[in-house]
Amino acid sequence: MTKKWFRICTTAIFILSLILRFWGLGRFNTLVFDEVYFAQFGNNYLTNTPFFNAHPPLSQYIIGLGIWIGNHIPFWQNPVNGATGSLLSPWSYRWANAFTGSLIPLIVIFLTYQLSYRRGFALLAGLFTALDGLFLVESRYALSNIYIVIFGLIGHWFLLLALEKQNKQRWFALFIAGISFGASIGTKWNGLWFLAGAYGMWIAAWIIRWLQSLAPSPRSPLFSYLRNSFSANHNQIKNQENTPQIPLQKITQINILQMGFFLGIIPILMYSLIWIPHLQLDTSYGFIEVHKQILQFHLQLGGNDSSVHPYCAAWYKWPLMTRPMAYYYQITQSFQDPIPVFGPPLPPGAGKVVYDVHAMGNPFLWWFGLATIIFLVGMLFVKILLPGIQQKRLFIPKNLGVDTWIALYIVINYAANLLPWVKVNRCVFIYHYMSAVIFTFIALAWFVDQCLRSYYRGMRILGLTITFTIIVAFVFWLPIYLGLPLSVEDYHLRMWFRSWI
Repeated sequence: MTKKWFRICTTAIFILSLILRFWGLGRFNTLVFDEVYFAQFGNNYLTNTPFFNAHPPLSQYIIGLGIWIGNHIPFWQNPVNGATGSLLSPWSYRWANAFTGSLIPLIVIFLTYQLSYRRGFALLAGLFTALDGLFLVESRYALSNIYIVIFGLIGHWFLLLALEKQNKQRWFALFIAGISFGASIGTKWNGLWFLAGAYGMWIAAWIIRWLQSLAPSPRSPLFSYLRNSFSANHNQIKNQENTPQIPLQKITQINILQMGFFLGIIPILMYSLIWIPHLQLDTSYGFIEVHKQILQFHLQLGGNDSSVHPYCAAWYKWPLMTRPMAYYYQITQSFQDPIPVFGPPLPPGAGKVVYDVHAMGNPFLWWFGLATIIFLVGMLFVKILLPGIQQKRLFIPKNLGVDTWIALYIVINYAANLLPWVKVNRCVFIYHYMSAVIFTFIALAWFVDQCLRSYYRGMRILGLTITFTIIVAFVFWLPIYLGLPLSVEDYHLRMWFRSWI
């Protein structure tokens, strides 16, 4: 693919993302789900109203800035509601999220290209991200989770950019990476896992480098076997392991002092600075005390079951998407009735038209992505661990290919963003999986790209089938992502499992 077509396709994906996120943005003239907190908090910063914030404040600053800009734009002003404490148009407190969410597929493209130098792989990753339902829903309302993801991804993108730079240019890229990771944590504490993934990759690379020094010499039978095996695999997939060295393979060029400063001190400073406006507004607690209060708040939220909240979903339910959640649900008698925004819903069976905003991913995208993660774990075992097991000695082969490094990056970052939730006992929800699931999109894009570049017709058909299935699934479930009116029958047609309702 030429640079020209890469730019055209990237622009098309961005435009698609913009349209999906901005179309009908003010459909529900009320506060949807956690907008009752985040939109109101954003407005509180504009009205100088002190309040307790159970999360770091960065996302609410951005929402507040969006409200301020929105109030100075002549359109978007109708209809309005006073649910935030001021008369505001839903557009004014949602547009900043919609624009930010539109950028996420773009950042995924840049990150994936920097990871692999493969344009097709990067475009597929961006397309799959644009076709996910949970990211679409979270982008259309004044919520905070998209900011965790976009800042975390920007941090990884600039970390990879730093690896192809030298001296001051490298330091600048690392500085931006550190600021971005700090901003991710400054949105919610679980943004820390993006930084943990960066450290995990760096530590893994140093371990690999050390174990590769223990590998047999090139003249050993084992090396010959691996070389022949590698050559055979190369004949099946175009350029799979013969791509020029990618920046990730040079991550050990960053020493411990650089990691400690740029990805340690800088994120801490950024996180601390983020709190200054909030602490100036609400003087009830100092910096240390407010963190104690936040921690206490989360510890007292209760267990992780439906008795606490009907949509509580433990971490192991997220990958298979067994418990998505409704952010908005109302029913009317007919398609001509006005959209209900206040008051209790009609009694069960009384309505004929359903308005539902469902926070759920694209099912096939999530399921295929999970299968790819499992495949990559197996691939890493075969490429990295199996040779040492077979030889009964501690080493890692020296000829690890580009795809092995890509797989290692994806798996480490997926694990870094998922496994910390294993120990969390409070009620958690499917949106907490967003930081991890984004790496399953990249994983699936890698697999589909491998299929499409294969010499085997069956593999190319498989890649096209997966992509087509994801597109069709997105269109099928689009009404419950956008909150479009559905008949009761059409609504239940999209609720494949009782646990989805």
